[in-house]
Amino acid sequence: MLRKGVCLIKSSRNNAILFAKILEEKKAKDTIILDIKKISIISDYFIISTAQSTTHCKALINTIIKIAKEYNIKKNLNYEGNEYTGWVLIDCGDIIIHLFSEEKRNYYHLEQLWQEAKKITSWK
Repeated sequence: MLRKGVCLIKSSRNNAILFAKILEEKKAKDTIILDIKKISIISDYFIISTAQSTTHCKALINTIIKIAKEYNIKKNLNYEGNEYTGWVLIDCGDIIIHLFSEEKRNYYHLEQLWQEAKKITSWK
C-alpha cells in the first residue's frame, strides 16, 4: 500500500510515466512524453497533453498537483497560466507538464519545436 508523502518511484522517467498515465486516465488527449535531458538543461522530461475544455484543464491541474504532493515528487510546485489561457505549464522539477487547449497545442506545436527529443512510447 502506498503512503502519502513517500515517493516510491525513484526515477524521473517513472514519475513522467506516472503523470502521463494519470492524464490519460483523466481523459486528456494525445499525451506524449519527450526525453529532453540530452538536449536541454531545463528539465529531463516534457509531458505534452491536451485538455478538452477549461473545466477539464482545471481538473487536470488539480490532479497533477495532488499526485505530486501525495507522492512527494515536488513539494513546491509552480505553474504558469490557467485553464482560460489555453496553455498551462506545471513545473515538477525534472518534469515539465504542458497542458494545452487543442487550439493552442496546434498553434505552438511543441512536438515540432522539440523534434530532436526522444519520444518515450513504452508507457502506453
